Amino acid sequence: MFSNLSDRLEAIGKRIKGKGRLTEDNIQETLREVRMALLEADVALPVVKDFIAQVRERALGAEVMKSLTPGQAFVKIVHGELVQLMGEENDALDLSTRPPAVVMLAGLQGSGKTTSIAKLGRLLREREKKKVLAVSLDVYRPAAIDQLQRLADEVGMDFHPTDPEADPIKTAKAAKEAARKGYYDVLLVDTAGRLSVDEAMMSEASRVHAAVEPVETLFVVDSMTGQDAASTARAFDEALPLTGLVLTKTDGDARGGAALSIRQVTGKPIKFLGVGEKTDALEPFHPDRVASRILGMGDVLSFVENMERNVDQAQAERMAGKLKKGKGFDLEDMREQMQQITKMGGMDGLMDKLPGMGQMGSQVSQQMDDQQVRRQIAMINAMTPGERRKPEVINGSRKRRIAVGSGLQVQEVNRLLKQHKQMQKMMKQFRKGGMKKMMRQLGGGGGMPPGGMPPGGGLPPGLGGR
Repeated sequence: MFSNLSDRLEAIGKRIKGKGRLTEDNIQETLREVRMALLEADVALPVVKDFIAQVRERALGAEVMKSLTPGQAFVKIVHGELVQLMGEENDALDLSTRPPAVVMLAGLQGSGKTTSIAKLGRLLREREKKKVLAVSLDVYRPAAIDQLQRLADEVGMDFHPTDPEADPIKTAKAAKEAARKGYYDVLLVDTAGRLSVDEAMMSEASRVHAAVEPVETLFVVDSMTGQDAASTARAFDEALPLTGLVLTKTDGDARGGAALSIRQVTGKPIKFLGVGEKTDALEPFHPDRVASRILGMGDVLSFVENMERNVDQAQAERMAGKLKKGKGFDLEDMREQMQQITKMGGMDGLMDKLPGMGQMGSQVSQQMDDQQVRRQIAMINAMTPGERRKPEVINGSRKRRIAVGSGLQVQEVNRLLKQHKQMQKMMKQFRKGGMKKMMRQLGGGGGMPPGGMPPGGGLPPGLGGR
C-alpha cells in the first residue's frame, strides 16, 4: 500500500532536502506537488485541503525558516501531520471487561469480514493468549458459515454452530451464553453483509448489537474502494456505535487514499490493516509507522516485531555457529533463509519496512519476487541431501533432473546456483567482519551487488544478524 504516494513524496522530500534555504515560493511549489500526490492517491479533497493548510502554516513559521536543515524540518512537519491525520497512535482493542469480551464485525458483502474474523482470532490467540470463540450470523449465505468454521479450525479457535434457518439474534445470544459457560475470553461475531447499504441490513445489525452488547464494534472496509470506503463507513457509523475500523486488502491498494481519509471523515480510529490473504496477515495500525513508510523512512519497529514473531531463533543460532566455525553456506541454509522471508510477509513486506529502500525495493521485487522465492524453494526441494550440502557436484544431468522434479527450466536451476554463489560470498564477508562493507555495497550508494540481488535480500544469518 502507498507505493505510488510513497515514491512521489520520497522524491519531493529528497529535492527539498537538497535546498540550503527555503523560501515562501519554493515551499508553495512543494506543497502543490504534495497536494497533487495526495489527490492522485485518492485522498478525499476536504482532507487534502486541511492537510495542506496545516503543513503550510507550520512550514512558513520559524520552525522551518530558521532551521539549519530546513529541508529536513519540512519533511518532519509532513510526517507529523500525516501521523495527526491518521490518529496519532495505535488504538488497540479494549477487552477490559468481564469475559467474554464481545467483538462484533460489520461491513458490506465482499469486504473481507469473515477472513478478518479468522485473522483477528489468530492474532488474539497467538499474541494475546486469549481463548476465542467465533460465530457466524450470515444466515443468508450458508457458504459464509462453512467458510468461517473452516478458518476457525485452521487458526485454532473454536466455532459456535449456526443453523441457517434460525433467527440470527437468537444465535447471537446463544453464542454469548456458550462463551460465558465455556470460559472464553473473547467472542468474535461475524454479521451478515449486503452488496450495498440497505435498511434491512442496518436494522438487523442494530438488533444484533443490542443483543450481544459488544465492547468493540469494528467496521470492515475494502481499501480498494477508495473514497467510497469513507462514505460507507459514515453510513454504518450512523446506524451502529462503531469503535474502530479494519482496512482490508491494503496489500493490493497502491494508492492508500482510504487509510488517509477514513479517520478524518468518520472520526473513528483504524485499528487493523489486512495486508494479505493468509490468516497471519493482519497488522495493528500504527499511524507513526505508516507515516514513516509513506515518506520512505521505513518501519523498523514493525520489522523487528515481525522478526521476533517469525524467525526461528534456534535455527538462526545454528546457522551463526556454523558460519563462525568456517563451514560453508549451503543450499539447505539458503532454503531456510527463503522460508524465513516467506514467513515474514515476502520480499515486498520486508522492503516496505526497511528505511531508504523505496527505489531499491522495486529493483528487488523485479529480480526476486515472492513467486520466484517459491520456485527456488521448489528447486532445492527437488535436490538430494548431498546436492544441497555440496552444490558443486550438480552437473548437467543433475540440473536436468532437478528442473524436471520442480517443474521448471534448466536455466532457472543455473540462476539459482549462481545466486547461491553470490550469497556464499556475502556470508563469507559477514563472517570476516565485513558487515559494514556489505551494507555499503547494498545501500550506501553502490546500489545492487554485482549480478543483482541474491535471494534472501542479502540478509545476514537467521535474518537477525546473529
